[in-house]
Amino acid sequence: MSYKYQRWLKKIVSSAIKTRRVLLLSGARQCGKTTLARELLDKNSEYRTLDDIGLRQLAASDPNGFVKHNKSTLIIDEVQRVPALLSAIKMVVDTDTRPGQYLLTGSANIQSLPGAQESLAGRVRKLRLRTLCQGEISGCQPTFLERAFAQDFKQNSITYERSDILKLAARGGFAEVLLLSEQERASWHKDYVQSLIERDLKDIAQISKQDAMHQLIEVLAAWSSKTIDIAGICSGLSIRRPTVESYLNALEAMYLVERVRPWIKTDYDRVGKHAKLFMNDGGLMASILGWRLNKLALDADRSGKLIETFAFNEVAAQIDASENDYNLFYYRDREKREIDLLIENDNGDLLGIEVKAASVVHQDDFKHLAWFRDNIAKERHFVGIVLYTGQLAGSMGERLWAVPFGSLWST
Repeated sequence: MSYKYQRWLKKIVSSAIKTRRVLLLSGARQCGKTTLARELLDKNSEYRTLDDIGLRQLAASDPNGFVKHNKSTLIIDEVQRVPALLSAIKMVVDTDTRPGQYLLTGSANIQSLPGAQESLAGRVRKLRLRTLCQGEISGCQPTFLERAFAQDFKQNSITYERSDILKLAARGGFAEVLLLSEQERASWHKDYVQSLIERDLKDIAQISKQDAMHQLIEVLAAWSSKTIDIAGICSGLSIRRPTVESYLNALEAMYLVERVRPWIKTDYDRVGKHAKLFMNDGGLMASILGWRLNKLALDADRSGKLIETFAFNEVAAQIDASENDYNLFYYRDREKREIDLLIENDNGDLLGIEVKAASVVHQDDFKHLAWFRDNIAKERHFVGIVLYTGQLAGSMGERLWAVPFGSLWST
């Protein structure tokens, strides 16, 4: 179904393959990597998938022979299934430096693979494909960050109420679930998680207790948008801390969860500070936790976590699709002043984003943004916004803005 949607990364992939010897397109299972790769097929390229057991056995038995090809580009889908191919590809591209020789896709971070002895450093460009974001579904371009830094908040032609945002967040971005009912979607997500545990996670970790992994995934889903506390995550689980940390790393390598680093002024400041954890799809999060829309709307804590997770994934997709250099952080200090998302561009400018599930904002909602502007950013250009589920964009002080969620994907 994802063929209906124009993926933001397609332009970047098409451009990068003209200048880099190897391109690696990574992302979660079913996020659309294969569809995007196959869209780039032409008479000068060849496609091979390692989900095909016959091809996988050939690749494992003769990696050097498998990577040979007579086309301009060889597309190898799910390359993490045979890590030995990376060393074979390195030998080829070290001898022949022509660009565009290999387009690889992977459902796991190749650096996390136990059998991977080669990272292709200096030879590969890595791109991250996420599940569909609302901007791609709506057919818009990823311009929000540029407009936000410029304080250009145009009114969206379509308005979204709180109930609309909750529906979008609970649906998520896997293409196959977009038209499913809530019950069918929950079933699809359940099968998805089961498949990861039974098959894909075996490529990167020794999962000895499937029940424990199920429990951990549920705990991590509930933890989304919170700072990581391994002791807190371990409490109530029947697995030891080293196992929890190993399983967490495996789930991150499979792009199920993601860490956001704290923003600091110096490297020393990072000591003792924890990353923030997010699920990489709000729909998957809601299904894992058994959250249903009719109850979500009445639960401020759950709706707040789901909407912040939704906002994170929308913003992260914009960062991945941008040709500008953005870095994503969060901010929290000892006085518990917190900014949900903090984006820094290559000029050192900063954009602070607070996420509110409410349809009305108040001046008090901007106090941490204002404090950061005056005491931390100081001479840096800083714009602070509160994303909320209301209708109108408007100024709430010097470089402080109330911005409707729909502005994330307005044209």
